[in-house]
Amino acid sequence: MRKSLRTAGIVAACAVAGATLYGTGTGAATADNAPARHTAEPQNIGVLVGEIDDYYGAYQDADGVWRSSPKSPYAKDLARIQAKAKKDIRKAAAAHGGGHGAKTGGHGKKPAIVLDVDDTALLSFDYEKTTNYTYDNGTWDAYVKAAERPAVFGMPELVEYAKSKGVEVFFLTGLSESQRTGAVTNLAKAGYDTQLDTKHVFTKNKTTPPAYLDDCATPAKWECTTVQFKEGTRKHIESNGYDIVGSFGDQVSDLAGGYADKTYKLPNPTYFVE
Repeated sequence: MRKSLRTAGIVAACAVAGATLYGTGTGAATADNAPARHTAEPQNIGVLVGEIDDYYGAYQDADGVWRSSPKSPYAKDLARIQAKAKKDIRKAAAAHGGGHGAKTGGHGKKPAIVLDVDDTALLSFDYEKTTNYTYDNGTWDAYVKAAERPAVFGMPELVEYAKSKGVEVFFLTGLSESQRTGAVTNLAKAGYDTQLDTKHVFTKNKTTPPAYLDDCATPAKWECTTVQFKEGTRKHIESNGYDIVGSFGDQVSDLAGGYADKTYKLPNPTYFVE
């Protein structure tokens, strides 16, 4: 399943936009104990889709593939976040001694950054538009394995900048182990000129989960939430001698749980992952 827990369709986009669609009561609802519900009318779905199109500068190319404009508000928001991140990376690299392989400072650990893949490194906008913001395991799996997604604007350049400062680059994705080849192939095609081996790209392996996730995953049963999976993996990366100076994701759940000096939330109003 895409990442971990996906709220399908436009309902997810409405949730991201801030509409309260469901009650939040924790007990069983009864006539005398019904969960509280928001009484304001949610934003109209048609209007919201139009706003999302405008935000991405949506257009179809000659092959009918949905693209985002590099002049869109989305691209401008990304550029603003990336400019701040580059300043932070420069300062963090200097604190670690600067240059390739620097290990001074930061308790002797080498600086690193961690990036999510879906809509952090690779843009899935064509899938969202084509499916009208709904999700299906089969179509998503085929889309990932086709390895045709473009890079998220500016992110290959950010990775290259980090590497130039001696910062190690890791990818941490909720994509399954069976989707690893598609993801790695796509990252390389999209311009990520960095190490993409199993030590640098972490996928969700439910069949043979790593020992460092033994609090929530065993070969018999996977119970890790998105936060637990990503938190545990970042902790593992740091245990191998790295200081994660920056963690990048398009979902709050990509970033929660610690084990990163700074976090950078990239915009994504098209779906929500708990």
